[in-house]
Amino acid sequence: MHACLTQDRTHFPDCRADSRALRLSAPARAAGALRFENIPGGTYALAVIHDENANGQLDTFAKIPREGFGFSRNPPIRFGPPGYDQTRFTLAPGRNIQIIRVRYLL
Repeated sequence: MHACLTQDRTHFPDCRADSRALRLSAPARAAGALRFENIPGGTYALAVIHDENANGQLDTFAKIPREGFGFSRNPPIRFGPPGYDQTRFTLAPGRNIQIIRVRYLL
């Protein structure tokens, strides 16, 4: 599982080019809970992929994801990934939890 937390709408959901994005990776069997720590308050968006073949990216077939994916606020999935505004949330001091439903289409 790979997770990317960003404040930059221009690099969401693929935040590889975002040098300020925070990333976590964990084996899928151990990824029941991913924890970002010591994050300053602000507005963020979170994207998660289940990289089943460990190639570091979300594989697609005809632009349809072949691996699991999910986003903060669990927006409806239509044609293409949701935008930053659909997934953004405010992180406040203290404990904040985002429960993300990982979806599989193929």
